[in-house]
Amino acid sequence: MELAIDSFAALMPDAISGAMPSPPERMAFVLEEIETADRAGIDAFGVGEHHRPEFIDTSPVVILAAAAARTRKILLHSAVTVLSAADPVRVFEDFATLDLISGGRAEIVAGRGSFIDAFPLYGLSLDDYDDLYAEKLDLLLKIRAGNPVTWSGRFRPALHEQNIYPRPQQAQLPIWIGVGGTPESFVRAGMLGLPLMVAIIGGGLARFAPLVDLYRKAGAQAGHPPEQLKVGLHAMGFVGETDREACDTFFAGWYFMFTQLAKERGWRGASREQFDAFAGPGGAFLVGSPETVAAKMLEASATFGGLARISFQMSAASGNRPAMIRSIELLGSAVAPIVRAAQAAPR
Repeated sequence: MELAIDSFAALMPDAISGAMPSPPERMAFVLEEIETADRAGIDAFGVGEHHRPEFIDTSPVVILAAAAARTRKILLHSAVTVLSAADPVRVFEDFATLDLISGGRAEIVAGRGSFIDAFPLYGLSLDDYDDLYAEKLDLLLKIRAGNPVTWSGRFRPALHEQNIYPRPQQAQLPIWIGVGGTPESFVRAGMLGLPLMVAIIGGGLARFAPLVDLYRKAGAQAGHPPEQLKVGLHAMGFVGETDREACDTFFAGWYFMFTQLAKERGWRGASREQFDAFAGPGGAFLVGSPETVAAKMLEASATFGGLARISFQMSAASGNRPAMIRSIELLGSAVAPIVRAAQAAPR
């Protein structure tokens, strides 16, 4: 099971002064996070895509390209590419270029995103929400399969015997499907035989197990071998020296982030009680000491019948820079050895 980190490059107030970092300061810290993860032996790092004032990750592939020049081994992926609002030709060209820069370390996690800001920005209708994604995913996969490309659809001019360059260093650029809680999305990923990245921002893990079963069943019915149907988990996560330290550190930023989101979406306000439930046994948060986090990762893998990757969404703690860097280091030096030893042990 691979260990990964995802960042939304969120602008978070400093944990001590309360001052908001400038966009250049935050961008420098995002790159420092990725470099730290590479040195710590983390397997992959993803950068999200948002078109909102509280994030600076509008162009994740540009951030990942800068990181590629500073790192050696870590895989670099989107988290997620909002494919519904993008041109698949440009997406492929950008990530193929990233693959060349990084020496074959690029991946795409293609999804629809949790915000809809990109739709009016690019002149798209929410009435076409599902159709846009399905059509653009079809084109992206067609491009990945190789040149020349012949394709036609509703939302983009047709391609006829068109060659698309550059081609990536990897024989086949990895494309994961990023999903939330829509059953149809799980089934689609299974039918296509693409790896699945399940985003869980709260609640409990077990409620997603039936959806992962749907994915594997759809994949099997479509004739894809079990080893091709990889499942990854994207969840809130943070590592501290102790459970109390980790929870206290992460809660402050999580409360700030989700209080703002609750106001916008009309949700119930965030609370410490809610946070502690998510971070407790059975909850979806991977927050705590190395031992606690490793145990929850192994539990999550068992819940889903085996996971290929777990990706920690740590952005809520980015206002505490020293703690954030230490969390990344602990994930590599303390959590990873426990998880890898447990998975390597005879069963």
